[in-house]
Amino acid sequence: MTSLLLLVTIMLLLTLRVPVAFAFLGPGLGYLLIEGQSLGLPMRLVADATGNFVLLAIPLFILLGVVANHAGIADRLFDFALALFGRVRGGLGYVSVGVSLGFSWMSGSAVADAAALSKVEIPPMLRAGYSRRFGLGVVGASALIAPVMPPSIPAVIFAGLASVSTGALFAASVVPALLMVAGLCLVVFLLVRRQPGIRHIGFSWRRVAQTGKRVLLPLGAPVVILGGILGGFFTPTEAAAVGAAYMMVLGFAYRRLKISDLPKIFVETVLTTAAIMLIVSSAVLLGYVLALERVPQALSGLVLGFTDDGTVFLLIVLLLMLVLGTVGDATPILVLVVPILMPIAATLGVDPLVLGVVMIISLMIGLITPPVGTVLFVLGSTQKVPVGEVFRGTLPFMVPLTLVCVLIIFFPGLATWLPALLGL
Repeated sequence: MTSLLLLVTIMLLLTLRVPVAFAFLGPGLGYLLIEGQSLGLPMRLVADATGNFVLLAIPLFILLGVVANHAGIADRLFDFALALFGRVRGGLGYVSVGVSLGFSWMSGSAVADAAALSKVEIPPMLRAGYSRRFGLGVVGASALIAPVMPPSIPAVIFAGLASVSTGALFAASVVPALLMVAGLCLVVFLLVRRQPGIRHIGFSWRRVAQTGKRVLLPLGAPVVILGGILGGFFTPTEAAAVGAAYMMVLGFAYRRLKISDLPKIFVETVLTTAAIMLIVSSAVLLGYVLALERVPQALSGLVLGFTDDGTVFLLIVLLLMLVLGTVGDATPILVLVVPILMPIAATLGVDPLVLGVVMIISLMIGLITPPVGTVLFVLGSTQKVPVGEVFRGTLPFMVPLTLVCVLIIFFPGLATWLPALLGL
């Protein structure tokens, strides 16, 4: 009864738009005080969670993404992709997906991608005759590639919680991310057939060469980051530091960054990191309270009593994450749920890499789903349109994203093939 009251209180606070960290922290501390529990152990658990060395990669990957935004990398990627695909019918839709794929190698955040790329991509779409709804939809859905394709901030968090190799989880995410790209491109192909007024852009090999030169060095960042991690030269934390330094050098070389920009960049990085770590710490505290109430054991017994099949378990996880993703951010959900699901997955013989990929993709879909849908609000704010209009645009793209999860569940080799090939 106490655990039910606790969960109802949290849901009420989230419905009232109380920040997630405080919606977790308040009821958690209240429970401990009412029950007369000592705060020593839970505070030590919170400190240990936020002091995890693996999580040190998060501020560095955030710094990498912030620097890439300020260095104008999105503009360079857009110009190159436009030169390649502008003449294709619906080319700007494919360009949006392609730019998100390229930018995802430098940013592990869907929100950052949506904020940066919407300003670059949507105005040219409107000028070329695309509907605003289509532009909002393809940009919002494509932004979800970033938290899946490495380097991925949710993957770093999952790896730290599940005690699995971050490099292996990064490798496991590559093929699913490419499947997301293929699925989004298929939806673009189907939707642009209904927009006869779209104007095409002329093709020029000279323009391809000119814009191609401008992206060669920026595209060296993913080679350094992913090559370093997957090749065993860097830990993810070291690779993030090297990548951020590399991107900063490019920003100064392109004269898009100045010394005076550094305080703003560092402040933005610190604020974003602090928000994530506050959510992590509050979720760890809430997880401790739920453990006292034996909620994990109850859920484990419920699931194992329902099925002993790993595939059915993953389908349950998919549905659960799709629902939870609509009302909460990925970080607190991962911190709360991963410790509960990992023992069940081990009992049923489910590969933790497969579990991680399915959880991350399904939770990311929640970013374009009301009522919380952070990407919806970002696009609504940057483009000054109602959130409902953004959601109607993203709705068709949710189908292939969900199907990718289903494919991974029934064909887990899609996630485990590359890590096995690389010996991770």
